[in-house]
Amino acid sequence: MLLKNLLNISISSWIKKHVSSQAITIMTYTAQDFKKSQPRWCPGCGDHFFLASLHKAMAEIGVSPADTAVISGIGCSSRLPYYMNTYAMQTIHGRAAAIATGAKVANPNLTIWQVSGDGDGLAIGGNHFIHAVRRNVNINILLLNNRIYGLTKGQYSPTSPRGFVSKSSPYGTVEDPFRPAELTFGAGGNFFARCVASDNAGIMEVVKASHAHRGTAVCEILQHCVIFNDGVYDSIYTNQGRKNRAIYVKHGEPLLFGENNEYGLAQEGFGLKVIKLGENGATIDDVLVHDAHAQDHTLQMKLALMDNEQGFPVALGVIRDVESLTYDDCMNQQIEELKTQKPYHNFMELLETNDIWEVK
Repeated sequence: MLLKNLLNISISSWIKKHVSSQAITIMTYTAQDFKKSQPRWCPGCGDHFFLASLHKAMAEIGVSPADTAVISGIGCSSRLPYYMNTYAMQTIHGRAAAIATGAKVANPNLTIWQVSGDGDGLAIGGNHFIHAVRRNVNINILLLNNRIYGLTKGQYSPTSPRGFVSKSSPYGTVEDPFRPAELTFGAGGNFFARCVASDNAGIMEVVKASHAHRGTAVCEILQHCVIFNDGVYDSIYTNQGRKNRAIYVKHGEPLLFGENNEYGLAQEGFGLKVIKLGENGATIDDVLVHDAHAQDHTLQMKLALMDNEQGFPVALGVIRDVESLTYDDCMNQQIEELKTQKPYHNFMELLETNDIWEVK
């Protein structure tokens, strides 16, 4: 105890002697610090809702705008960098993940947010998407999914359901869609979360969890395109709808949902089933507990793929959050190790390593 007290006194004395009371400044931010310009989207577009919540979330995360970069491709949602008072770049169609990867590797201390639509990110950008996830680059991918191409005026996208009628599929699509969660899990993803564009609290939760995760964090944001695909998520777009048709999953908590948490998710063979507590002997002990940190993603995948058409609630929140080695950390570590083994450390030293002739 005496040694502990002496150590505490010594540390306290050192701090008072060497650290000025004015030397430590804790910066706090507001949403206004991240706002820039007037958004130009259609009135009622889900992008407006999401942008407002993103500004608030970034303020609470507390990373300086000067240490933040927002990178996008092409599309309605990809205009978002114009409205961020951070480093920002709108790249070309589908290439946001490639640019975001390069930016993170070259600037390890920069917080990178990639903004992509379902068309931009999963069609022409699908290859970059899966490899960013596979490599586990330490970036945050915000995938705004309205199941349509909005900027190019209403063509079906990779997430449009089979039979979807659009300008490019007037008789209905004859394709099955990508499911972003399935694609993320299949590429070896370690983080997947989902929220609704009109749900401020839900967005705040997943965006902050995404930033806290080291590695590629994929957040799917369900949103309406009020012009070409309005109402696609009507069942869960309101607070009341989410109470009855969605389930907020939280690590370590029972998988309950409903107006009064009267329903739960239970195991049935290799699948899931909905049970009502107190009915047919069902109790809270029958309800599964969410484990977002489980290496085995079997249950996480089942949760992520549930939908209302199958009689299940839509899962919202952080569905998977598992730590793993990141591409950029490993690459930078490799570079530092190689530096100690090489006789040269920069370009000029490389030139001077071999024989040199001077020509006059």
